[in-house]
Amino acid sequence: MVSLPERDRGGRPASTSAHELAELAQDLFLQRGFENVSVDDIAAAAGVSRRTFFRYFSTKADVLWVESPAEIARFRDLLAAMPPDVSYGDALCRAAPEALHHPAEQRTWALHRAELILTVPSVQEKAALRHTEWRRVATEFVALRRGTGPHDLVAIGVGHAVLAATLGAHEYWLAHPDEDLPTIMERLLRLLLPDR
Repeated sequence: MVSLPERDRGGRPASTSAHELAELAQDLFLQRGFENVSVDDIAAAAGVSRRTFFRYFSTKADVLWVESPAEIARFRDLLAAMPPDVSYGDALCRAAPEALHHPAEQRTWALHRAELILTVPSVQEKAALRHTEWRRVATEFVALRRGTGPHDLVAIGVGHAVLAATLGAHEYWLAHPDEDLPTIMERLLRLLLPDR
């Protein structure tokens, strides 16, 4: 569990990052159940006000995607940097796992996030938007490489395959937490993507 500043006892509020709040919230969700933890519970455990929580997040479920904008941007940037002679399938097999690679100190956080996203129905509803963004990056990349529009059948199919491989890799990782998520993702991507 992350160590956060002690509860504010007056004066200037303690400094807490969005990632620290997210990690603490995930710990609470896993200990008590997602539905049994309120924003007030998270704020109290972190020693911050509700206002501070809402400065970072709109809802308690949003803490699970604290890293999503950076992951999506990293995915897009990695694909954009791929040499033109690298096939779109190979490019995606390299870029998608790298985009979701986190430092060793965030491994537990990432594993907890996967567990919550894959097992809590009310969280899964919120996940759809993030999944759509992830799939769209892959679809647009393939369409660009093929010189087609985003409604190209191959581009759409590959985009969905990338999302399926990403979700499947996380599901497998939960059952095999000693393995490396990026390695699992690459294996699944190579199973699902065309070799060209």
